[in-house]
Amino acid sequence: QPRELLKPIPQDGMGGVDDEFLAAPFTVLVDEFEAKYTFIDNEGPRFWFLTDLDAPRGKVIEVDVSAPGFPRKDVIAQSASDPMESVSVLNNRFYVQYLRDARAHVERFELDGSAPHTVELPGIGSIGGGFYGEKTDTDTYFTFTSFVSPSTVYHYDCEKDEYKVFKRPEIEGADLDAFESKQVFIESKDGTKVPMFVTHKKGLAMDGSNPTYLYGYGGFKISITPYFSVANLIWMEMGGVLAIPNIRGGDEYGEEWHQGGMKSKKQNVFDDFIAAAEHLIASNVTRSSKLIIGGGSNGGLLVGACMTQRPDLFGAALPNVGVMDMLRFHKFTIGWAWCSEYGSADNADDFPVLLAYSPLHNVKPGTKYPATLVFTADHDDRVVPAHSFKFAAALQAADGSRGTIPQLIRIDCKAGHGAGKPTSMKIEEIVDQWSFAMHATGSRIEFAPAVTASTRPSAM
Repeated sequence: QPRELLKPIPQDGMGGVDDEFLAAPFTVLVDEFEAKYTFIDNEGPRFWFLTDLDAPRGKVIEVDVSAPGFPRKDVIAQSASDPMESVSVLNNRFYVQYLRDARAHVERFELDGSAPHTVELPGIGSIGGGFYGEKTDTDTYFTFTSFVSPSTVYHYDCEKDEYKVFKRPEIEGADLDAFESKQVFIESKDGTKVPMFVTHKKGLAMDGSNPTYLYGYGGFKISITPYFSVANLIWMEMGGVLAIPNIRGGDEYGEEWHQGGMKSKKQNVFDDFIAAAEHLIASNVTRSSKLIIGGGSNGGLLVGACMTQRPDLFGAALPNVGVMDMLRFHKFTIGWAWCSEYGSADNADDFPVLLAYSPLHNVKPGTKYPATLVFTADHDDRVVPAHSFKFAAALQAADGSRGTIPQLIRIDCKAGHGAGKPTSMKIEEIVDQWSFAMHATGSRIEFAPAVTASTRPSAM
């Protein structure tokens, strides 16, 4: 039924729903699992939906429930490259949120899909929510965050097409204006262009001496979009560079991007990440001995695979709760559910693919691997700690540095895959992570004292 006929729901005078309303027949628009349909709004009998039917990156369709057979038509076509994240109707216009090169992008359209107009946003970042309201609302709110700005609420005037800060959190002692974030594009091994965010202090000299943290995930259709992290802020405050490439396996460019980094094409993920590392070195941001790689869960697999394939390329590795045994992962807890992403060693076609990059099975005796601190937890029931235990043991047994390059494991007690970890344990983990990274890359940071002599309180 049209939205205006559903509100308010008729009452029977006793707090219940009117019997006549309950007896009214439903109009079935979709009754098959052929695609995803998300209701946007309606204008009388004209219903609008966001769907991925024949459009893996999403499109807006209109269904006329007053016409025989409920005819459909495309209103806003699928983008050539940008996934359509959400759609709302405000001020009698569509506001479409896209993911463009892994960053937020908003377009405004008339209700017939005409007159596209780009809505200006605060910068390179992500929309955490917003652009919601009724069809006739002339203003709305949205949240926006970036690598250099915590989640901020903005007010948006639909008629003036202008936004302004409504509520911004303050971080005591942090000068966020001292940092900058940019996006570059790198070329992977097969010629695919991959976007990467690079964030650091303004004015940082690009002389190849900067300790650089290269973080990635690359799987399960998860996009890594700009986000704010105090832990990353601390890293950059110490003079470090934060680099995050949007490698294949995620959803940054839709399902094709995801499928380009799964099962038999998983090596593309590692090639993308290695290309990102090579770009950082070639552009003089850092050098191999100063380059640290990190990632968690599927990202831990990424780190393990890359450090065993190119041990010469990195100065340190920080795999966190990683899937390291690709031949037996499906034998433990929820691992069987990942076979749709990785394949299974029980399948004759998948076995050689998995064996070729499984971190545990590609540790070579006598090899000098980068300094490594493996992170896991004794109660991780998602990626069982045996993955990390075996990988750390294999690295130590194969150590070609004769003990001069540390191969360590850090095991949290009474903790799991990461969610729900108390703040105190998170702080301790970050301290160990950055301390190890700085030590392993030979980096030294001089901190100004937090309390100077002139401000230090006198003894009582």
